[in-house]
Amino acid sequence: MRPLTEEETKTLFQKLAEYMGKSVERLINRSDERHCFRLIKDRVYYVSESVMKASTSINKDNLLHCGTCLGKFTKSGKFRLHITALDYLAQYSKYKVWLKQSAEMSFLYGNNVMKSGLARITEDTPQYAGVVVYNLADIPLGFGVAAQTTDACKELAPTANVVLHQADVGEFLRGLEDDMF
Repeated sequence: MRPLTEEETKTLFQKLAEYMGKSVERLINRSDERHCFRLIKDRVYYVSESVMKASTSINKDNLLHCGTCLGKFTKSGKFRLHITALDYLAQYSKYKVWLKQSAEMSFLYGNNVMKSGLARITEDTPQYAGVVVYNLADIPLGFGVAAQTTDACKELAPTANVVLHQADVGEFLRGLEDDMF
């Protein structure tokens, strides 16, 4: 377990800023306890400092996880968010999308969100912005990328994509956790 390098930190914050905007600062400067980011085997973990200090007594070969896994760095150096980051993305997200009940299962099976399944969308959502996907009961289901702006969504055909799927809570059930952990 080691701290992130300056380049890794910059890449991580750029990815988180796509979904959170300037609220990324709130992840580190929390009122309850300070938190930090640590790297274990190409995976980035969001850890409270007290847990991080306690984990230093564990041999690094025996330490599998520590904190919440936000995602991993690919071999090309890009950062990919995992579904385990959803709690923090939902808490501080800038742009949100709500699905109709009929479209929830389709999204949870890994499909993109079509306009026919869209219930609401945050005003002024730009194209290709990171969005958190909710059901009508305000339960976060996953996250993705806005395929269209809010204004463009009004004139789309019902079968046009509105949100491009990135990750959803159904990944746990589909057995994709091998890549996650």
